[in-house]
Amino acid sequence: METKNSVNNIMKDVVEWRRYLHRHPETGFDLENTVRFVCEKLDEMGIEYETNVGSKCSIIAHINKGKSGKCIALRADMDALPVKEITNLEFSSENDNMHACGHDAHTAGLLGVCKLLKERENELNGSVKFIFQPAEEIGTGAIGIIEKGVLDNVDEIIGLHVGNIYPEGAKGNLVFKKGPMMASMDKFIIKVKGQGSHGAYPNLSKDPVVTASHIVAGIQEILGREINPVEPAVVTIGTIHGGSAFNIIPETVELTGTARAVNNETREYLHKRIGEIASNIAAAFRCETEYEFFYQPPPLINDENATIKVMEVAKKLYPGTVEEMKAPVMGGEDFAWYLKKIPGTFFFLHNPLEIDGKVWPHHNPRFAIDEDYLDRGIAVMTEYVSEFLK
Repeated sequence: METKNSVNNIMKDVVEWRRYLHRHPETGFDLENTVRFVCEKLDEMGIEYETNVGSKCSIIAHINKGKSGKCIALRADMDALPVKEITNLEFSSENDNMHACGHDAHTAGLLGVCKLLKERENELNGSVKFIFQPAEEIGTGAIGIIEKGVLDNVDEIIGLHVGNIYPEGAKGNLVFKKGPMMASMDKFIIKVKGQGSHGAYPNLSKDPVVTASHIVAGIQEILGREINPVEPAVVTIGTIHGGSAFNIIPETVELTGTARAVNNETREYLHKRIGEIASNIAAAFRCETEYEFFYQPPPLINDENATIKVMEVAKKLYPGTVEEMKAPVMGGEDFAWYLKKIPGTFFFLHNPLEIDGKVWPHHNPRFAIDEDYLDRGIAVMTEYVSEFLK
């Protein structure tokens, strides 16, 4: 097909761009070199863009800006992680950060889509926005972009994630899910306040360490006894901090964790019950709690109609490689903010690469992707935009 042939002709460039970004990863909102690189490529393509739109280091590029007709947006995240890479790839990171989640491929891939759609701009009966986004890994990069009104005239938005997010998938498959696909990724902090004493005289204390231990066990029972067993939900304690010596019972202990759900009802229930259980257990042990719950990206819920349409394009381009997920995954994605605002869909390309004889998860220092399949995501996005704006 024409689109597949066009993609094959640019893949050498896409791989080169991806490897440059992989060697020079940046994190959060501090993406100055990444932004410079992307803007250079957009300049070479003759594509107009603005930077720092709503969020520092964002780039919003346009084809047929202001043209009447429908408007579609495509999004790539650009940030890396503060992880020291140990893959030994020839293009490994040259600093202490790492693209351990595939965002280098997302950025290079979207540049590839830009190049292809620029060549077709006169055939497009409408406009395209390309969102190059910072700070996905901290869950806030999309917020300022949305608040600035970037989506106000957009009819649909499409996003892609490469790698190993859906390990059950066959390598090279394009993976879709109608409705809930990924979980919310909220954070909570519980401070347990007691009364310290010498470890030899526990009767003189109100022990926050023991209390915190019971709280950790107690909130897990939300999942075991209060949530429908077939409803996906997670409550994880990630850190416990307290004390300064082996023989001193401290005054306070702090717990931090994440709560995840794939619908807003369960999300709110977790928020409420974590605080209630922590407070009541603390009271039983003569302690007190301070509880904070931070709403971060919501559940990622794909629009069914948009998902079906993109799946059909994928099936046409790559028959036998399109897979539909049976259940959501519990990882989170701040693309969910966009889908909360307008219809669209997010899909996966399953393309992990073995390092040391094993496939590694995202955010691991040995995480790697197989570049041989990157053309599939580029082709699906390009062909879908062409169909959407016929």
